[in-house]
Amino acid sequence: MCNFAAMITNKTTAKKTAEVLLQINAIKLSPKEPFTWASGWKSPIYCDNRIVLSFPPIRNYIREKIAKHIEKHYGKPDVIAGVATGAIGIGALVAEYLGLPFVYVRPEAKKHGRQNQIEGYIEKGQNVVVVEDLISTGKSSLNAVKALKDAEVNVKGMVAIFSYGFDIANKNFEKEYITLHTLSNYENLLEQALDTHYINKKELETLSQWNANPSEWNAN
Repeated sequence: MCNFAAMITNKTTAKKTAEVLLQINAIKLSPKEPFTWASGWKSPIYCDNRIVLSFPPIRNYIREKIAKHIEKHYGKPDVIAGVATGAIGIGALVAEYLGLPFVYVRPEAKKHGRQNQIEGYIEKGQNVVVVEDLISTGKSSLNAVKALKDAEVNVKGMVAIFSYGFDIANKNFEKEYITLHTLSNYENLLEQALDTHYINKKELETLSQWNANPSEWNAN
């Protein structure tokens, strides 16, 4: 039976990915002065993996790890699809590395022109792997999957750079029967941050409490 809960590619990659994301401030941990997400949630972590694109050695590392993982678990698909906007850049790099066509999926169809939601050329029946930069609840990622399924292509699965590891995301992916693999996740991020003294044990406790109940968490 297939496991639809988020799975990391492997432990070594998970720790290394966490290390480089912290290094370039693509991920910031601030338990004492939390960020406010668009949803209104208070959060001790902020993640913007688009920053990866500005660092060639790191973007090449991420590109190759995603590409090799796709080949190992899904074979060679017909098309790579990136989720707009965060995964357009890294998705295109993965497609280029694999020598495959690339498309990207908007949150909704354009209101003008050809009113596309999927940008690029894709045919019914093609095998597609979706690339994403970040998984929180999974709703926006699965919205892209729905658009691809509506275009009558075969979505083999999804590979993302990082996941917060929320239970709701696992449930959402399971409900849609979509496998998800990530290079790293919140658990491995905290391990790496503690190992490198980015955080201390007290901050680790605070960060773990947030992850267990993010919508109700309060820094005070």
